[in-house]
This record gives sequence, structure tokens and C-alpha cells, in this order.
Amino acid sequence: MFSKSKINEPGPKETTTPSAAPAASAPSAPSAPAAPSTSAAPAKPKPPASLLSSDLVITGNLKTSGDIQIEGTVKGDIRAHSLTVGESARIDGEVLADDVVVNGYVKGRVRGLKVRLTSSARVEGDIIHKTIAIESGAHFEGTVQRQEDPLSSGAKSAPAPAAKPVAAAAEPEKK
Repeated sequence: MFSKSKINEPGPKETTTPSAAPAASAPSAPSAPAAPSTSAAPAKPKPPASLLSSDLVITGNLKTSGDIQIEGTVKGDIRAHSLTVGESARIDGEVLADDVVVNGYVKGRVRGLKVRLTSSARVEGDIIHKTIAIESGAHFEGTVQRQEDPLSSGAKSAPAPAAKPVAAAAEPEKK
């Protein structure tokens, strides 16, 4: 009965002209936030991770704002939101992602906010991370460095040295 009285209160407000607009927007407002919340929430987790199968060999760099699960071979750098390296996977290049889970083989630098090496992981290269977990049985050769923001610090340092030598080389050629 308590809920029925609430239902009856908006009814008379809808019949009144000044209250009709707020009453009409009030039912729309609960449905509108529900719809965008439903639309926005599934939009982020809805797309599944891109899967590169075990028989696939890629030579070149991969870049996505989504998630990738690699089971095959990649000879190049990988940038993603989340990266899972499968047990049969082999990566020769730099890995950069918010969340990195290594089950297979990576030869190159690994940079991520969260890096996890499982017991089947084999990594030959440096790891730059915010948080790291290395399970017993994982093979790792390289250095581990903790940084507050491992994703942007490398990006800032890489273009700066490249830009300076190009500018210095360009000036003597012009003279």
C-alpha cells in the first residue's frame, strides 16, 4: 500500500500543466539513467578480447585500446589496455599495457601498471611496473623496476631524445 500511494502522487501531478513537465521528466529520468548505465556498462566489458590463435604469426606492431589475448607469435611491439600472453605464445618485442598477464614467452621489455608472471611464464627482458606478481616456477631474466606511472614515463623519454638529434643533425645540414 505504501508503494501504491507513491504511484498515485505522480498521477495527479501529471494532470496539472505546470507539474506535467517535471512528472514526465521524472519517469524519463529514471529510465534514461538506467538505459545509459546499461548501455555504458555493457559497452566497456561487452567486447571480448581479440584472440590471436596459436597458428597465427604476425610481423609488425599491434596497437589497440581494447584487450588482446595472444596464443600465436608476434614479432613486434604490442600496446593494449589488457594483454594476456597464452602458454603457447611467443612475443619478440616490447609489451605495453595497463594489465599484463604472461603465461608464455616474452623476449623484450614489459611495461604495465599490473604485471603478472604465472608459473609457465618465460620472460627475457626488463619489467617496468607499478605492481608485480611472479608465481613460483616462472622464469625471468632481466631487471625489475617499479615506477608510479610506467606507461607514460617511457613514452615521454623516447620521443625527446629522438627529436633532439634530428634537430641537431638538421641544423648543420642547412648551414
